[in-house]
Amino acid sequence: MTFLALSTSVHRYESSGIHTGMWLGEFTHFYDALTGAGHEVTLASVDGGAVPIDPVSLKTPVIQMGGTNKRYEDPEFMALLDDTPAIGEVNLAAFDGIYLIGGHGTMFDFPTEPVARAVAHFADAGKIVSAVCHGPCGLLGVPLASGETLLHGRRATGYSWTEEKLANRTDEVPFSLEDKLRAEAGEYTKAKVPMTKHVVVDGKLITCQNPMSATGVGEAVVELLRA
Repeated sequence: MTFLALSTSVHRYESSGIHTGMWLGEFTHFYDALTGAGHEVTLASVDGGAVPIDPVSLKTPVIQMGGTNKRYEDPEFMALLDDTPAIGEVNLAAFDGIYLIGGHGTMFDFPTEPVARAVAHFADAGKIVSAVCHGPCGLLGVPLASGETLLHGRRATGYSWTEEKLANRTDEVPFSLEDKLRAEAGEYTKAKVPMTKHVVVDGKLITCQNPMSATGVGEAVVELLRA
């Protein structure tokens, strides 16, 4: 099976200019879970080209990364981030599902038409749609062929406002993802303790709350691919 992973292309916050981007561990842990089970993962980004990495994701302690991030020191692996295809140029039919990688950059370019079109393609085809942390920004307002939006009546999770406060990013982000998910989804849940693993599986929709959940979403995807 071949899975499509999607990254943000945004490398700075609009308000301050502080660097942001993809949260690297949320890609590496998912990648390891799927490739370890014999599946392939192709990385794309919203605009194409080099993928920006949130520098905080390289400094966060191991316990918050969700595991040791040895991939950053692997040149062959990191080359995957050097020149990615733009999501609008990807042959979506070639993939068995999509994974929306988190990172604060997603809050600016995931709630856009090219991402919504890609996500809808997989949902309408009955394929797996998965997202972690801020990745669910790409699930907001996605229109389906049925006339409903993707999250209507569905169970979901995503980065909580409490976690946003802990990350000291409440003044940088354009909205509260928790509030958006509560308004759109049938049910939003979160871990009792912030920054701990929380994975929600609703059919072929898999959402996870934070970086500590990245391996969990990979494991959940592997289970669905076995079905």
